[in-house]
Amino acid sequence: MNAITLWESDKLPEDFYRRSNTPLIAKQLLGKVLISNIDGVLTAGRIIETEAYHGKNDKASHAYQGRRTARTEVMFEEGGVAYVYLCYGIHQLFNVVTGEKEMPAAVLIRALEPLVGMDTMLHRLQKPAVDHSLTRGPGNLSRALGIHKKHSGISLQGKELFIADDGFRTSESAIGITPRIGVDYAGEDAARPYRFIIKNNPWLSGKKRINQLV
Repeated sequence: MNAITLWESDKLPEDFYRRSNTPLIAKQLLGKVLISNIDGVLTAGRIIETEAYHGKNDKASHAYQGRRTARTEVMFEEGGVAYVYLCYGIHQLFNVVTGEKEMPAAVLIRALEPLVGMDTMLHRLQKPAVDHSLTRGPGNLSRALGIHKKHSGISLQGKELFIADDGFRTSESAIGITPRIGVDYAGEDAARPYRFIIKNNPWLSGKKRINQLV
């Protein structure tokens, strides 16, 4: 049995995403495996950093106060679909929609520890050799896994893009919780403890100082 078949059998169910507690989902996504199988090319990485964006009352959320645009409409779907958007006109950022229909919330996947397909990742990022920037940061990890805006709205129950639980577990003491990165515009909501990391992992994004706060 090959890797993709094994991971498909361990795919997270829709019910995992459709709960109302988005920060809890963000925390529980740590250690899970994000898999892309695009045009028959398999790449995968273990999730080590996430951020929660929790509903209409979160000023850092694209759907704050129920804002609906062509970009954010997917956030109002039932949990378990991808939300991919373009940041600064350059970076494609991959999020997982959570919660019930019409209750917009999502988890941004910020960093992965690569597991499979590193040669493909290097080619996609035009890098000569593996270093920790390969899947560090949401823009890099999307490029490495071949994730684009065209994938926004697709179900995470399909074969092209999904998340699996391969049995990896980390202790509670190994999990760090910090404010989110780069959302100073959100005022008091910028301080919400909605960023979750596996401590001391070299693939973490953000400045070293931030990761030492946990």
